[in-house]
Amino acid sequence: MVESLIALGSNMGDREGNLRRAFGMIGRQMKLVKISSVYETEPMYHEDQSWFLNCVAAVETDSSPRELLERLQTIELEMGRERSVRYGPRVIDLDILFYGNEIVSEPSLEIPHPRIAERAFVLAPLNEISPKLIHPVLGRTVSELLDDLKTQKKVVRKLKRASDLAHSS
Repeated sequence: MVESLIALGSNMGDREGNLRRAFGMIGRQMKLVKISSVYETEPMYHEDQSWFLNCVAAVETDSSPRELLERLQTIELEMGRERSVRYGPRVIDLDILFYGNEIVSEPSLEIPHPRIAERAFVLAPLNEISPKLIHPVLGRTVSELLDDLKTQKKVVRKLKRASDLAHSS
């Protein structure tokens, strides 16, 4: 079993309900170990859209990185995710942030996620559950990456216990 960290985000429809449903689907396939609070976050890259709810979950999985990606993409599809506008609105977004300490570089899979260090909406919830985790490429802890982040994007803790969403699914 490997501990993997997954980012969850939603900015369409019932955002809390979407996270709840995603937790339920993930929990049927792997063990949810830790879950951050839920944060309401300002969109990045494509700013003309609704704010997101974001959180991070640690899971234990026996899937390979590629299999894990395929499982997460299947969940996204089953929940109605459509990939039309890059960084655009989405019912659910599930990204692999880390897979143990492995570094994976394939055409459609990069682990650690290549944009972790620029995203407050990932670093804030990740720091809550794994502040001392060392990024295997950058050689810095999550806490250090968050401290060094230079962004004006707002990230506000909304629900202190996202685990309540996971356990009510």
